[in-house]
Amino acid sequence: MILCSKLMPQGRGLARVLVQRASTITLDWDTRQKSRFDASDSAGRALGVFLPRGTVVRGGDVLVAEDGSLVRVVAAPQDVLRITACTEHGSPFDLTRAAYHLGNRHVPIELQPDHLKIEPDHVLADMLRAMHMTVVAVSESFEPESGAYGDHSGHAHGGGHGHDHGHADHAEPHVHGPDCTHEHAAPPVAQRIAIPIHSAAAAPHVHGPHCNHEH
Repeated sequence: MILCSKLMPQGRGLARVLVQRASTITLDWDTRQKSRFDASDSAGRALGVFLPRGTVVRGGDVLVAEDGSLVRVVAAPQDVLRITACTEHGSPFDLTRAAYHLGNRHVPIELQPDHLKIEPDHVLADMLRAMHMTVVAVSESFEPESGAYGDHSGHAHGGGHGHDHGHADHAEPHVHGPDCTHEHAAPPVAQRIAIPIHSAAAAPHVHGPHCNHEH
């Protein structure tokens, strides 16, 4: 068995000719949402896929085997429900409304500009038809959304990105008062220059007969 522990999302960084010449593995969604599984590629080789926990494999991704060979992932056709807005009784907004109600039920859902896809579920199909949606059973690839902080693909925010989702950017600003015990860096030199008491902004001195200054 050949180990594959590296994934290149959509083959980015690889020459197209290399991706086209690579062997392929055809996987359904149930397998591709797992980070560790066994498969056989188009060349008949047994592969052991061992990726970081939480990794989702998408159609078009490329696996790199331990021997340096490439394996292109193909999303297998599977039974899904294709959902579109009914042209006679509905409106384009109905598709957005349907996506909202499906999202409330936490079902995997593929979002497209003109249709949605979900795995077969007769209860949800009846609900959608009652909302004036057209629901058709088809056999197609399935690429559901993974959530706002999901996998690496364009379907979601990349799991391998370098953003820091801590609270640093949203913390309340610290206000420095008389009781503040923090250490503060010395101000710039320009700010440390003593300002004379008789600055340009002070009232001018008037010399009179009783002036004791030396002139």
